[in-house]
Amino acid sequence: MTWAAEQFDWPGMTAADLFRVNKVLNEQDFPPLEMLHHLLLDLKLGRHFKGQFTLSKQGKALAADPVQLFAHIIPPFLFEMDHSYYARFADRPFGKWDVWLNVINVEADNGATESRLFEVFYGKRPDSSVESWRKRSEFYANVLRPLCASGFLTEHDIKGSPRADTEYVKTELWRSVLKLDTDDMLPPRTVH
Repeated sequence: MTWAAEQFDWPGMTAADLFRVNKVLNEQDFPPLEMLHHLLLDLKLGRHFKGQFTLSKQGKALAADPVQLFAHIIPPFLFEMDHSYYARFADRPFGKWDVWLNVINVEADNGATESRLFEVFYGKRPDSSVESWRKRSEFYANVLRPLCASGFLTEHDIKGSPRADTEYVKTELWRSVLKLDTDDMLPPRTVH
């Protein structure tokens, strides 16, 4: 599993981060790999054969075409996978993907903090209570982290600040792939 930790660019899960708490990495110690493994099995893009994981014929064909691979994997990853399984709590935040995407489209156009996004969706500023912390964690694990893992958002941490101050900004991938109802609300972009 060391190879995966070294190759995957997963926020907060570099090889150094993981080896701070583990001497040996197993698949369950590295959620990105475990998620990908289960997703490939569910989509029948891979299978186990004689103790090895191998790509199926369709998986090999998609591996040769990154655009098609992305289009085949990312919608189920975002919209069907239970991200709460990989979170601290099994609860999911209230909301739907079409609403989350359209609101984040406007709010994170130039960047928005986790606190700001939480407040826009749930109508209250997060406070320091345990319930508020749990709700923010559910939102992060089920919405923000999957969007970052998919390449649609980037996280910008401020060292020494709480995660609620982390800023999320839409990537060029977001702008080129997602066509949303709120696109007409965005100011025109100047490209240099």
